[in-house]
Amino acid sequence: MNIREVYGEKRRIERKRVTFPAQVTDAISGRMMGYVGNLSSNGMLLISTQAPRSEALFQVKLPLPEPGQDPSSAALIEVGIQEQWHDHAASPGQVWAGYRIVAISDTDAERLHGWLDRN
Repeated sequence: MNIREVYGEKRRIERKRVTFPAQVTDAISGRMMGYVGNLSSNGMLLISTQAPRSEALFQVKLPLPEPGQDPSSAALIEVGIQEQWHDHAASPGQVWAGYRIVAISDTDAERLHGWLDRN
């Protein structure tokens, strides 16, 4: 049984595919954690090289560019996330991990919802 079969039915909100290199950084350590594969108002798929601890909590930063804006110059949003599942990806050395957003400021939530509406 694959991850989508197990967790796909639990998603209530459609995730939007991220088509730019959205690098996720641990806000506390400054360590690069991976790249966003898809995103919703309540979660994300993170593609990385290391598996997180089960149910681990992180405070992370990620870019959300405006339409036509270079992602490297985009303002960052900061969110608290909790690992829900992880599995080895089809590509060697990659891990997919599903996270639930557990904390976000009102300002960053507005930016996230705006980005999701436009994409």
